Amino acid sequence: MTYETALEKIHSLLTFGSRPGLDRMRELLRRMGNPQDKLRYIHVAGTNGKGSVCAVLSSVLAAAGYKTGLFVSPYITDFRERIQINNQMIDEKTLADAVDSTFSLVEQLRGEGIVITEFEYVNALQFYIHARAHCDLVVLETGMGGLLDCTNVIQPPLAAVITTIGLDHTAVLGDTIAAIAEQKCGIIKNGSAAFTSRQCPEAMHVIEAAAKRLNVPLIKSEALAAEVEEMTIAGSRFSVGDLSCHLRLAGRHQIENALTALSVILWLRGKKLISVSDADILTGLESARNPARLEVLRQDPLVLLDGAHNPNGIAALKDAVNTFLPDKPVTCVMGMLADKDVDSALALLKGVCRRVFTVPVANPRAMRADELAEKFRALGEDAAACDTARDGVDRALTCAGEENGCVLICGSLYLAGEVRPYFIKK
Repeated sequence: MTYETALEKIHSLLTFGSRPGLDRMRELLRRMGNPQDKLRYIHVAGTNGKGSVCAVLSSVLAAAGYKTGLFVSPYITDFRERIQINNQMIDEKTLADAVDSTFSLVEQLRGEGIVITEFEYVNALQFYIHARAHCDLVVLETGMGGLLDCTNVIQPPLAAVITTIGLDHTAVLGDTIAAIAEQKCGIIKNGSAAFTSRQCPEAMHVIEAAAKRLNVPLIKSEALAAEVEEMTIAGSRFSVGDLSCHLRLAGRHQIENALTALSVILWLRGKKLISVSDADILTGLESARNPARLEVLRQDPLVLLDGAHNPNGIAALKDAVNTFLPDKPVTCVMGMLADKDVDSALALLKGVCRRVFTVPVANPRAMRADELAEKFRALGEDAAACDTARDGVDRALTCAGEENGCVLICGSLYLAGEVRPYFIKK
């Protein structure tokens, strides 16, 4: 089977949508030989920061010599970003061979009336691939929620990590912070340890109650005191105890994500569950990467790409722009999915940008560019709709070049995946 054919088979399952529940997943994995039971995990859920926490964890563990699997979603430019080993995408043949060996099981189940979704199958593939590669540890990011997310078929992990919780996927997870937190806490299992980023009181109360109910220790990132030495658009320098850390992920929120990952590493090391030196930690922090998270794509004019698409993410992005670019005229290129909290996101961006070019996003759930522009104009912003993302980027680059400004591209990871290759190729 070719790589292209493998991708076609995977994407053919997209039409079945996303359906919470674990029974289908468990049956597929049973027929695969339950590869998930052959691995050890750090399981990560949350609304914002999951990808960055996973990137730091994976980077530190790989630096320590562990063969480290990584599963994240969604991908930005290459499907294989979702399944990595030692922070490198699996090769095309590995994916093609895995699909060749397992897709018949999906078809078999369909014949029995059990329909496997794309995310379920991709998750099963990563279990299969990481198990066959004999990974020492797998850093496993949930897709949506936690309790009913199809990653949640594993035995108790070494660590269950809850990153910042906010309002997103409310139609599925609930329309309050408490309800969403309950879903995220579904990954906490008796027999492991729970970790959390800083949270609002409503979310923290739910997390504390879940840890107490399951009789597991709860370690909070806020217990680590960080002294920030420098923050720039290129990253941050901060110290935690005797560790003088350099993080190339930019923004105050990324320091919090790094502290969450550090709390996991230091606790597991203290319990002698992993062997990681201070040098490994520093190397891992410095080498951690997470595309489309305040990523600098170009210097002249400055172009920043960020996948922020919910109020928490937009708030972190706004803070970063105000911190790093206080005197720069900012031209924004934005596209969003209509099922996100668009109004709250736009209200947060009010006054941040000199102008906005709204663009379509290649996704059936996308909001029309003209509708998004009208929402901006209703807030008193200078906004114009563009026919394509490329057109919006080109117009923004022209404006930024003329006024020594910068371009900010945000609103959707799907948009990030569309425009990022344009700059990478250049």
